[in-house]
Amino acid sequence: MIAPSILSADFAHLADEADAVANADWLHVDVMDAHFVPNLTLGLPVVQSLRKATDLPLDCHLMIDDPDRWAPGYAEAGAANVTFHVEAASDVVRTARAIRAAGALAGLSVKPNTPLEPYLEVLREFDTLLVMTVEPGFGGQQFMAEVLPKVRLARDQVSAGHLRLFVEVDGGVDEDTIEAAAEAGADVFVAGSAVYGAGDPGRAVEALRARARAAMSR
Repeated sequence: MIAPSILSADFAHLADEADAVANADWLHVDVMDAHFVPNLTLGLPVVQSLRKATDLPLDCHLMIDDPDRWAPGYAEAGAANVTFHVEAASDVVRTARAIRAAGALAGLSVKPNTPLEPYLEVLREFDTLLVMTVEPGFGGQQFMAEVLPKVRLARDQVSAGHLRLFVEVDGGVDEDTIEAAAEAGADVFVAGSAVYGAGDPGRAVEALRARARAAMSR
């Protein structure tokens, strides 16, 4: 599944930018608050407007403080998947259940330096694990292959039947790096500049999907 990130899109024409990737699986929405991460992007009002402008499922990635308070509102606004950071949350299980109760999939994200092992049990409450392959906060960073063991660990847990969730990667994903992520076991790929920096974003989505499928079939 390919999830283009609107962090790399033209914010003045978000409806058009969503239409340009209508062949994608999800539309990734990076919500940053200038506290949990140093950058400031957009919030709930923009997500509510974007929900009306596209049929693509919205994959909201909350890089914010106090997600326990704010995350359910994104589900209520119609997001298909709402992911928050384990490093920012006070009660990950309660927040996951609140997101699900509001009608969305619940996702948990871990930063590159955060180990996955302490959270394997709570991941049973989640539908998505988002492994950051860059430090969260800015687009256009270089892919960190050293975090792929976490992707492999998650995939092994899914394959063994211990977990049932999507394994998503976010950061530095392009035609060169998507193969390594797919081989490690990721099945959802967030791509920003690799899609919106291309002359034809829709064609870029197809190219990324083809590279991931080829890597998974090896």
